[in-house]
Amino acid sequence: MKWLLYGFFVFWFGIGALITMIVSLFCSDNILLQAIVFLVSSVILLFLTKPLVDRFTRKDKKVETNAYSIIGKKGIVIQDINNTVGVGQIKISNEIWSAKTENDVTIEKETEVKIIRIDGVKAVVEPIVVNSEITK
Repeated sequence: MKWLLYGFFVFWFGIGALITMIVSLFCSDNILLQAIVFLVSSVILLFLTKPLVDRFTRKDKKVETNAYSIIGKKGIVIQDINNTVGVGQIKISNEIWSAKTENDVTIEKETEVKIIRIDGVKAVVEPIVVNSEITK
């Protein structure tokens, strides 16, 4: 892809040279004027095409990979999570992760949790609270 951008860059210098040739045929044999026309036309063409280049290069799309791809997903606790003892495991999409909580809350086995972030090799989780109806 890099070679394509270099070719695109050189292409506008070629167009600038054509514009300079037309100026030299009709207006002047002054080499200084031709150099100025070449530089100005090439630079203008480069800046005018910047939005086109930005459209084809993906700067804003960030694809999360590896461990960071589980952030925001739900999992099930398969071993009680207790930060004091340093134990706890969760299962996410057939993967088992060591887990801990953010605020030293103990989460029991079979509780559904949401992954907040990754801290080292552990998933930091919080329990998912289900809205329960209060009977009167």
